[in-house]
Formats: sequence, structure tokens, C-alpha cells
Amino acid sequence: LLRAAAGLLRLSLLWGAALNPADPAPAPPEIAISPRGGRPSLARAALIADRILDAASALFLTEGYGVTSIEAIARRARVSKRTLYQRFAGKPALFTAVLQRLVARLRPPDVDRLFIGPSLRTTLVQLAEVLLDAALTADALALYRLILTEASRFPELAAISDRVGARDEAVTRIAALLQHAMPAADGARTRFAAEQFLHMVIALPQRRALGLGPRMSAAELRAWAHGTVALFLDGYGAGTAG
Repeated sequence: LLRAAAGLLRLSLLWGAALNPADPAPAPPEIAISPRGGRPSLARAALIADRILDAASALFLTEGYGVTSIEAIARRARVSKRTLYQRFAGKPALFTAVLQRLVARLRPPDVDRLFIGPSLRTTLVQLAEVLLDAALTADALALYRLILTEASRFPELAAISDRVGARDEAVTRIAALLQHAMPAADGARTRFAAEQFLHMVIALPQRRALGLGPRMSAAELRAWAHGTVALFLDGYGAGTAG
């Protein structure tokens, strides 16, 4: 499984494997819009949109949202500004599309499978490991930095993240999982517990990956997922019992 900008982005990018903007590829050759100057085919139109999004992703995540201009994106994508504006109304629309594509790429093909397991503990560990895989990818971290540094000047970034990201879905589904395991638990308390679970899993490993401490190894992340779930279930079980 978008509020404060840190929380929005941290839990929006839930599912794993992303591009690496740190070493962008050379700008590709210019796209011919149509061999005869007419409307492009559907395949060519999709290719143009992908090229624009590739360019916008690379520039947003390396240069920042504020300093990246429509002109720079069009130049990197090797399309005209007119072609770009025919597909995206402006920078907010481009950022929305970039985030939608990133969330789709981070999302595993069978999300429902993640919520099925022999026990609540096993299912939560499985979820925790997938969340960590997604949150610690290069693009997820770069986008998190972008939101943190620029949301105060561009509030639309946090609003877009809230609208496009998968946070609410994740909280709702984890809350339902907890409710199913403990039917007597209060619904509001269960949703609050789901929010806290997501924060417990991601916050420290993400801080380490951003340079605020030594980055955690794969073995440490696995141990973190298991330990966090154990601590969470101990506290949640005591809280619902009381």
C-alpha cells in the first residue's frame, strides 16, 4: 500500500522494481511524428508518450521539479513543445503520469497473493519484505527526496502523490487482514494499527538508504521484516485484548 509529504510518498510506492535515474541513457534520436505529417499511429503515439515520460522522469528525479522546464523535457525527449502539450497539459499532469507509471512498475503482478498465507504473521512478513523492496529502489528514494525538498514550494506534488499513490489501498487491505484475524477488534483501531505497521516497516530502512546511517544489507532487511512483524503483533494483540 500517498497528509505530511514524508508519509505520503513513503507508503505510496508499495511494490517493487524501478528504473535507475542516476545514470540516464543518452538522449534518443528524434521521433518522426508521422511519415507523411498526419496523425501518428496508436503504436507511434504510445512510443512518443513513453519517450516524454522517460525524459520527465529522468529530469524530475535528478534535477528536481522546480528547475525542470517543459522546454527541457521536450528537448530531452526530442519532440516539439506542441507535441508534448498535445499529450500533457503541463508539469503537474506530467508528474501525475510519471508517478502513475512508477507505481504501476513497482506493483507486483498479483497483489492479492500477498494477502494470503498460512498465518497472519507469515502474511505480514511477506508484505513487509515486498514493501521494503519497493521503498528502497533507486527511483522510489529519488522521488521521496523530491517530495520532501519541494512540496513546500509546490503543494501540488503532495496532492498528486496522495491521489495517485497506493497508500490508502495498502492501509485498507492490511486493516481488513487484521480485522479478519481478530474480528473483535475495533475498526478504527485496526485501521490505525495498519498505518503504524507500514510506518514501522519502512521508516528506519528508508532513512538509512537516504544516507542517514549505514545502509542495511539484504540479511539485515530480512531480519528487520521478521522482527518488526513480531513486535507489531505483540503490541497489537495486547492492545486489542485490552
